[in-house]
Amino acid sequence: MAEYLNLKRGIVVGQMLTVGKELIRISPKDARKIEYSDNGGRVWRIRYIGLSATGEFQDLKGSGKELRALTSKGVFYSQNAGRSWIFRGY
Repeated sequence: MAEYLNLKRGIVVGQMLTVGKELIRISPKDARKIEYSDNGGRVWRIRYIGLSATGEFQDLKGSGKELRALTSKGVFYSQNAGRSWIFRGY
């Protein structure tokens, strides 16, 4: 998957996506979690707590209403701003 960037333990540090009025990112404290902010990044809340099925998030991409994630368990997508993730393949 050439479109994904893997840096420093596979996590793109500081990467944020804008989805509607929210910012979305991989948690810098726990790569299994996805966080969101609705106030420009001043406060971050957990959006997705992470499951063993998804593994650790390594990269996030967005296009339209779909988020795509490269994880330690494969490629996943979300159509609800990261609340749930569906396996797409390896």
